[in-house]
Order: sequence, then C-alpha cells, then structure tokens
Amino acid sequence: MQKKDIMDLCVNKCKEGMLNSEGGPFGAAIVKDGKIIAIANNTVVSTNDPTAHGEINAIRQACNKLSTFDLSGCELYTTSEPCPMCMSAIIWANISKVYYGCTVKDAANIGFRDEHILSFLKNDCNNKNILDLEQIDKSNCMTAFEMWTNSQNKTNY
Repeated sequence: MQKKDIMDLCVNKCKEGMLNSEGGPFGAAIVKDGKIIAIANNTVVSTNDPTAHGEINAIRQACNKLSTFDLSGCELYTTSEPCPMCMSAIIWANISKVYYGCTVKDAANIGFRDEHILSFLKNDCNNKNILDLEQIDKSNCMTAFEMWTNSQNKTNY
C-alpha cells in the first residue's frame, strides 16, 4: 500500500466515526512491515473517554493484536498532528515514524484546544488556571517505587 492509500483509510475511518457520532475528525492507522496492524477513529464522545483519540485507540488495538506494549518498527498514520497526549503515547510505544495530515493549528481552527496544553508543557507548568500540581505524601508513595526497584519479576518499559 502507498502512504496516500493508508491516509485515505484513516480519513474514511474518522468520517465513519463522525457519522456514528463517536468523536471528532481523527483517524489513525498503525503499519508494520507494510501491513496495516490497526486502524481506529476518535471515540471520545461515544465512550465518554477523553483519552480515546484515534491514535490512542490504534495503539491499543495494535498492542493487543501483537501482544506487546512495544511497537518498535511500526509507523503511525494520522489525520492530524498528534496532540501532546497522543505524542507521549506514541513515544512510550516506541513508534519512531508518524505521518500526519492536518496540523495542530488546523485543529485549533475548528475548535480543538491543544495549544494551551502545549504552552503549559513547554513553559508554563506553574499555571494553576490550567492545572494545579501539588506534591503530597512522597514518602508513602516511595514505598511502591522501592517495591518496584526490588522486584525480581518486573518488566521494564
């Protein structure tokens, strides 16, 4: 399959999702060795799950299908430049190549609000109007970290 053919599938998938009132215009596919492993659309509205972006749904499907959390060697195609959450999930999944159609600015022009999140993450992490971060009870939480550190049965990721 050509890149454009895969992007066409992403566009068709997100249009299908929009017609079914599942979510916004975001579709994604994960490809490995030239084969589509997963294709998904945004389902934020239908699932009442703010993390159910097309990219996240595709990552979940691919991980399930391949029985791994490591998608090294996979490529992700998406109708829009990934938001900060999706970008983080892509990096956590070890996907090293992303093809996207529309930009974050294009998404902002139709009402999606990535820019304030990007600003917060880049240089405004103390803006309590966006998110109030407060550390509490570190010593108690460290007991779980110590348990992980000492575990012989852990799987690093």
